[in-house]
Amino acid sequence: MEYHKDRFSDNSLLVFKNDKLVAVLPANKVDTSLQSHQGLTYGGVVLSYKVKLNEYIILFRELLEYLNHQEISSFVLKELPEFYAQAPSQETQYVAQLTKAVTSRIDTASVIDYRNRMTIQSNRLEGVKKADKHGLVLKEEPLFKKFWEDILVPNLERRHASLPTHTSEEITALHKNFPKNIRQFNVYKGNALVAGATVFETKTTAHIQYISGNEQKQELGSLDFLFHHLIEKIFAHKWYFDFGISNEAQGTKLNGGLSYWKECFGARTKVHCVFVFDTANHHLLNNVLL
Repeated sequence: MEYHKDRFSDNSLLVFKNDKLVAVLPANKVDTSLQSHQGLTYGGVVLSYKVKLNEYIILFRELLEYLNHQEISSFVLKELPEFYAQAPSQETQYVAQLTKAVTSRIDTASVIDYRNRMTIQSNRLEGVKKADKHGLVLKEEPLFKKFWEDILVPNLERRHASLPTHTSEEITALHKNFPKNIRQFNVYKGNALVAGATVFETKTTAHIQYISGNEQKQELGSLDFLFHHLIEKIFAHKWYFDFGISNEAQGTKLNGGLSYWKECFGARTKVHCVFVFDTANHHLLNNVLL
């Protein structure tokens, strides 16, 4: 979060039990609301493996009560998708029900579960054949600027009148800090860069942060070639391959074509939610445990 700390009023919290750290909450404050840190894609309470459900209920009650005493009226929590957790961890959904939290947003991620694989459809394999005929080559490269300037930024400006969340300087700085977790894969036809993908890698999951190809991507089959290679070879040892969301307008609209393209590789839908907690409802957790 350091590279854009000037954009947010940090209000991250640490939770201790008997002087031992048991949970961390990356967060920032907006008026009278505490937000799961808006500089992060996902948020929520990061727990120690040792925290059991009954302890989490008590922990969350103390958290809401603390926030309420700090005159923070609402807590907006971006749930960590379960396919990023290294162990089952959906306590927050249960606590959300108990405290009458509102689900303000649901996004749909297209995810391949490597432990329950579905086959890649023939229409995507046809794209791979095109790429082979055109002699496309995939390279992993430590530099991001060329992909940003030649492919990603022009495409986003032309098609969506927008820019990537990260500048090339920011993604380069992040890569310097996390060289094994942020990886750039580029596709070339001869010396020409024709497509690429930026991948954020965790212990369980390969997440596609950015995808883009030039105007010849259909003719060349460049993206099909790229993702077939990533799925079948580079990240086949992972638990999950996450294409990311295809939602717009705060989750209320779906880019159907993009979602379908991802599903043709064998991805299926997993959801992640945004909950809004009323901190005054901390008392609803008082008598849950028998």
